[in-house]
Amino acid sequence: MEVLFFQKWSVVCFCLLWNTVVTQNRYTIPEELNVGSVVANVAKDLGLSLSEISRRRLRIASETGKQYFSLDVRKGELLVNERLDRESQCAHTVPCVLPLEAVLENPLQLHRIEVEVQDINDNAPSFLSNERVLNIPESIQPGARFPLEKAEDPDVASNTLRSYSLSSNDNFVLNVKNQDGAKIPELVLERPLDREKQAVHTLTLTAVDGGSPVLSGSTKITVMVLDNNDNAPQFERQFYEAHIKENASPGTEVLSVRATDFDDAQNGEVEYFLGDQTPDAVQALFTINSDTGVIEVRGQLDFETANLHKFDVLAKDRGNPRMEGHCSVKVKITDVNDNAPEIVITSLSSPVAENSPVGTVVALISAKDADSGENGKVKLNISLGVPFSLNRSQSSSHYALVTNGPVDRETHSLYEIELHAVDSGSPPMSAKKTVTVTVSDANDNPPMFSQPSYTAFVKENCAPGTILSTVEARDPDVGENARITYSILDSKTRDVVVSSYFYMNADNGSLFSMHSFDYEKLKVFQVVVQATDQGSPPLSSNVTVHVFILDQNDNVPAVIYPSTLMGSVSHQRMPRSAKAGHLVTKVTAVDADSGHNAYISYRLADATDSSLFSVNLYTGEVRTKRSVSEQDDSSQRLILEIKDNGEPVQSTTVTVEILLEEGLHEPVSDFRPKSSEAERKSTKLTFYLIISLAAVSVLSLLTFLILLIKCARNSRGSSGCCIRRGDSDGYKNPNRNLQIQLNTDGPIKYVEVLGGDMMSQSQSFGSYLSPMSEFSDFTLVKPCSTLDFKESLSVLDASLPDSAWTFESQQVRFFSSSLENPTDFCYCAFLINAAWHIFFFIAIPPVLF
Repeated sequence: MEVLFFQKWSVVCFCLLWNTVVTQNRYTIPEELNVGSVVANVAKDLGLSLSEISRRRLRIASETGKQYFSLDVRKGELLVNERLDRESQCAHTVPCVLPLEAVLENPLQLHRIEVEVQDINDNAPSFLSNERVLNIPESIQPGARFPLEKAEDPDVASNTLRSYSLSSNDNFVLNVKNQDGAKIPELVLERPLDREKQAVHTLTLTAVDGGSPVLSGSTKITVMVLDNNDNAPQFERQFYEAHIKENASPGTEVLSVRATDFDDAQNGEVEYFLGDQTPDAVQALFTINSDTGVIEVRGQLDFETANLHKFDVLAKDRGNPRMEGHCSVKVKITDVNDNAPEIVITSLSSPVAENSPVGTVVALISAKDADSGENGKVKLNISLGVPFSLNRSQSSSHYALVTNGPVDRETHSLYEIELHAVDSGSPPMSAKKTVTVTVSDANDNPPMFSQPSYTAFVKENCAPGTILSTVEARDPDVGENARITYSILDSKTRDVVVSSYFYMNADNGSLFSMHSFDYEKLKVFQVVVQATDQGSPPLSSNVTVHVFILDQNDNVPAVIYPSTLMGSVSHQRMPRSAKAGHLVTKVTAVDADSGHNAYISYRLADATDSSLFSVNLYTGEVRTKRSVSEQDDSSQRLILEIKDNGEPVQSTTVTVEILLEEGLHEPVSDFRPKSSEAERKSTKLTFYLIISLAAVSVLSLLTFLILLIKCARNSRGSSGCCIRRGDSDGYKNPNRNLQIQLNTDGPIKYVEVLGGDMMSQSQSFGSYLSPMSEFSDFTLVKPCSTLDFKESLSVLDASLPDSAWTFESQQVRFFSSSLENPTDFCYCAFLINAAWHIFFFIAIPPVLF
């Protein structure tokens, strides 16, 4: 709404400005000035400095459409551009004024300039014919008048025709009469003629103008003196006048003249003729019937060409010699609306810039009609749907075509503006004219990318110079405003300058790598690409290219346990009393790659006795396949191969040395001897441990008693529900199973609490923390067989001396099972309480000691 209000207010202000700033300057110059002559300093008269001439685009427009004047934009002077002949421009019109318009922009100002062309005496009076022959009978009485041809002088004012003179003679004098402002010479007979004395009189008529110097012209008059026929025809009136419309068709009667002759017979018969001095143009328009004296239209009349015609009519008898009389005829042409309006483009500024403000002048237009009065009044309108309007100046026939809204080259690069002019005649006549205005481009559109963002994938270790992606931006502008260059904006990814890794082709938007990539260091880059046009000022837009590095299998699995820091061989101990399934150790490896390339599998490549040990394919657990026998060597060497799942496969091996020992119960936590200071501290730790275990035992006993009471109340007589697994057979869910199992993973110990139906397999997820790994791998815990709680305890006792404990190596499995009734809850609580005691008595002492 604010923009619309501003545009309307701008148009209103412009209209007020258009009607108030129009000024008028008038200059006077003589005709026939040389081309390049200075008329005046227009800029100075308008109060403009030399810098304002170009800034405000001062220009001169001619209303006539012909450029007789030009503007020197360096000095602001109005110069003569073409030879000026006042007579051809204005004929007898005084004063002779050529209208001009000085147009200024920013803000718009229209100054009317009038150049008056003054007459110089450059034309001498002239006669249409060089000789006039008059036949005058000798019997004619003195005082008879004979009209002579008038001289024409196209000059005006003092330079025009001033007087006539007649050569000296004895019989004739000259009389000059004024008719409608014209001087018409007449030959007057002063003394009687005598044919016998002089049959021919030769006279000279001279016309003189008032210029300086004086110019003149002459014609010869020959008077033939005739005998007999002493009466000349006489018209009823010496002056006739008629009005006729310009659209009168040929044959239309204009008027009728009548003359009488008092002679008899042939001497009294009269014939009518147009005067000898009648111009050819008039003779082409009118004709006279020689017998009746009726003047008729002969050609096509045109009010706009000539609205008044004057000529003489002669009446001649048929006597011998023939006598003649004369009269003057004036025919006025009445205007009719027979001319369509004319649209004249006096000035056109095309193309117009698309960022031009509202009110910018595009063209100066005048609407004219050759008709007069109401027939010549013209209204000019503009076609709808274009961002242009017409502003009318104080001179009703002049208009300015201005912008009344924003023009956008990207929407319309060319406007066909139709102008429609209608006059006020009846019926009205109209005319149309199309003005073509082109719109020049301005840099008003930034480049736009074809996508909001781009994604590129590249394999790590690719060769430098690999093309990654191509971005594309388009600019609806043209020329330099649409020429786009691409560049990478400086940014950082994990303190790495992006532009140091990538190169952008500035012309086609192709993104190339400058280095190879390492997926394990950086997995993704965000490259901000900027597209900039070449306009002034330049416009730009940004887009992000997400470059994802694809992993390649370029990393060998790394063994993190057992550690090989102390040598290439890992030493492990196990008792000879180990049963089948005994966990000897667990090999843990990681792969720096990702996805399938990081999936690791374990295989026993070689062993001293391959029948004694097996390796889990996915967990790397080394277990006994059978019980150890006396015949087995006390030293067993295992070579384990660790492979990833990449292409090509990467692998590594680890060697494990296993010592079979008798009576191995105490865990060996370190191959290095402990210091004496550590032994002294162990005594204190043992004391603290005894106090802690006693407190936990008391708390556990109280918890067990509370749970036992609740169990007794809820089960109504089933008092053994929390003590023996066999007592729970009478439950609603007899297949409920809950057990505790201690697992040994070489140096890793963990307790499992398992539960499930007797007839179904329980499933749980365990979280394994490898001893020297930063990662956690999740493994599905397989169902275990149902064991009695006492058997679990015996298993715990039997597994205690299997291998060394360390606190830094822990692996705990968690299991969750839903209990459906309070009895199950009691049973679970009992087992958890027992497990808690077992954990403190078994797991904590090795850590502390």
